[in-house]
Amino acid sequence: MEQDGTFAKLGHPGVTARRGDLFAPDCPTRQLLDRLGTKWVSMVVKVLAEDSPRPVRFAALRRRMPGVSQKMLSQTLRGLVADGLVTRHVEPTVPPQVHYGLTELGQSLELVLAAMRDWAETHMPTISTHRMAGVGPEDAVAEGHGSGRTDM
Repeated sequence: MEQDGTFAKLGHPGVTARRGDLFAPDCPTRQLLDRLGTKWVSMVVKVLAEDSPRPVRFAALRRRMPGVSQKMLSQTLRGLVADGLVTRHVEPTVPPQVHYGLTELGQSLELVLAAMRDWAETHMPTISTHRMAGVGPEDAVAEGHGSGRTDM
């Protein structure tokens, strides 16, 4: 429903989701997680941050990221460049040399990803212990966790 230039429906370009509303497709946090929440993005950002401010060649990036395919690395870098997080510089040589580096915005993302790595290194042993103990979703609900009840 329109009323004096406003739109009541979320998802319309004129409507911004409430901050932190992960259920809304246009929530900034959700958009960030959708675009950057992959292991390859965090690895690229980490490698580029380690060498910053020196740029890193494509082949060097690939060597330092075990398991990444050339195609996946290319797609990841293309997205990071499009988002303004990474710079791309092509030297006119034969064959062309392509260098990548973090922008200031990319450097700020590395701070967030570093905090996430610290959290994971601290807490993943505990999470793994819980997983290995075999506590599944059914057990958690039976114990009153995740059941939605607050009277326990």
